[in-house]
Amino acid sequence: MRLTPIGKIVVLILIGGIAFGAWRLLSGGGSGLMAKLAPPAQTKESKVPPKADLPDVGDSSGASSPGSGASTAGFTSPGEGAGCSDKPEVRFLLWAWNAQMGALLANGGPQATTGSLMCQNGVNLKFARQDDVSKMQEALLAFATELKAGNAHPTKGAHYVAIMGDGGATFLKGLNDQLRKLGPDYIARVVGSCGYSRGEDKFMGPPEWKRDPSASRGGVVAGVLRDGDWNIAQKWLGDNGLRNNPDEKTWDPDALNWVAANDYIDAAEKYIAGYSEERSVVRNGKPTGEKKRITVQGVVTWTPGDVSVAQKKGGLVSVASTLEYRSQMPNVIIGIDRWMKANRGQVEGMLNAFIQGADQVKNNPSALRRAAEVSATVYGEENADYWEKYYKGVQEQDKQGLTVALGGSSVSNLADNLLTFGLVEGSANLFAATYRTFGDIVVAQYPELVPNYPPAEEILDVSYLQSLKKRAPVAVTSTAVAKAQPKFEASRPVRSVLSRKSWRIQFDTGRATFSGGAARDLERLKRDLLVAGAAAVEIHGHTDNVGNPQANMALAETRAFAVKQWMEKQSRLNFPQGRIRVFSHGQQNPLAPNSTAEGRAQNRRVDIVLGTL
Repeated sequence: MRLTPIGKIVVLILIGGIAFGAWRLLSGGGSGLMAKLAPPAQTKESKVPPKADLPDVGDSSGASSPGSGASTAGFTSPGEGAGCSDKPEVRFLLWAWNAQMGALLANGGPQATTGSLMCQNGVNLKFARQDDVSKMQEALLAFATELKAGNAHPTKGAHYVAIMGDGGATFLKGLNDQLRKLGPDYIARVVGSCGYSRGEDKFMGPPEWKRDPSASRGGVVAGVLRDGDWNIAQKWLGDNGLRNNPDEKTWDPDALNWVAANDYIDAAEKYIAGYSEERSVVRNGKPTGEKKRITVQGVVTWTPGDVSVAQKKGGLVSVASTLEYRSQMPNVIIGIDRWMKANRGQVEGMLNAFIQGADQVKNNPSALRRAAEVSATVYGEENADYWEKYYKGVQEQDKQGLTVALGGSSVSNLADNLLTFGLVEGSANLFAATYRTFGDIVVAQYPELVPNYPPAEEILDVSYLQSLKKRAPVAVTSTAVAKAQPKFEASRPVRSVLSRKSWRIQFDTGRATFSGGAARDLERLKRDLLVAGAAAVEIHGHTDNVGNPQANMALAETRAFAVKQWMEKQSRLNFPQGRIRVFSHGQQNPLAPNSTAEGRAQNRRVDIVLGTL
């Protein structure tokens, strides 16, 4: 439903001189347009995407998180008419996305209605659907320009937009490069979150790809390039040490290959129609002189693209999705820093209304139903039954008899927001981990489009949420927030392996103490594991063959436990008891011959396995 053409952003990058970022935060179509407007693609070396372990986030079950600061008893549906038109209008652009259910309930309609939570919090908010991310960026720029000109309440553009956090790096890189020309305090910043994708965004492929990730080598997937669902596939590839071919005009038998789609529906239709074309064959970016006819075998999409695949053709399963990568796709709220600081009460009032709306959606079926009705009105698409069904998520039989999961989102109350932004003792900043993880991926795969991005601490302002936390009628403690986290039972074995990747964490010789570049690698591993917050983690310790086999078995175990303890010390809420399990293999499973120093170095490693219980 979030049709946000990447191509138009690239047009601005290449023609308008505005380096607006590219990808799904930019969720949606435009890859075809990009191909027409961008310089001719150069043959590129296929790459293993950087390992991307995602942060763990709040409750997806629909249960209220304790200490949310909002009462849900006695839900009263907001009215229909304008409720606080005597107050200045605040404009908010958003995609059609179920993660915003709580925000829409809070507003009562496109404009804040009589009796709505928004009016109760003193904000006359107006929602408008905008699927084109370039227009979102233009709206923020127009707003900031009028603000700079001296109008304290600009009538042009929008006060806020909401996008996906996994694309925040490229979105804010291009936008803030322009906004800084107005002054350093006019940049756009993230101030909170409405919710998360919880399964609806997915990488779909043949069942054998899920059983054996290496079977995807040479595979062909249709999707919107550099978009949020493309990110899911990139993370999965990186987790499994597999290569991505960044050139959508060639075919590499040793990498996953891409067919650019105009939007998420086009991606699904390309699979359904059996789209094929002839391509030049490359190996690691080097032409072989051969030609091959390729056919789409998989898809990256979201609801209802996945529904179309299941009902019209079938044969694909969810290889990886935001159900496992549960912290990858937060809905993040972005506004202009100078206006927000000058209108702190308005910002906090809006966020508080969203938080209260989320609590009601989590706890009251009538509230969810009303939110679904408002969704249909604001988005101008489908009906309340549709939005309610796919908010919850369903499992259905596809045309070939396979069981597939469709839909799935969650809303974020105060406890969920505190978890997302690391504002509770023992938690990590999940948004920052996601932001960096996928910012690094797009820079590595497409450095000519996105050479760098601003640091997370520069574009994030958590002071509004911290103020709400202080004012919450029920103290939000780390114990209370922990109840919003996934639960892991150490006795339950991994049922389905999501990924397997070797990490060469450096240790002192013959000891379990970290050395060299271990701190850097551990930080990267932590970010990866945070993103995949719903996955259980197995740490498999290995050594080379130097020394006594029994001693090596004990050493491998001690080193694996050192990694486990480091993660738990860094973020105990995101790595609760039972999530990380340790296994020792000593010198039994070498990756390379132990006859050389290089081979022995490869064998001194930990293998990280992510799986579902």
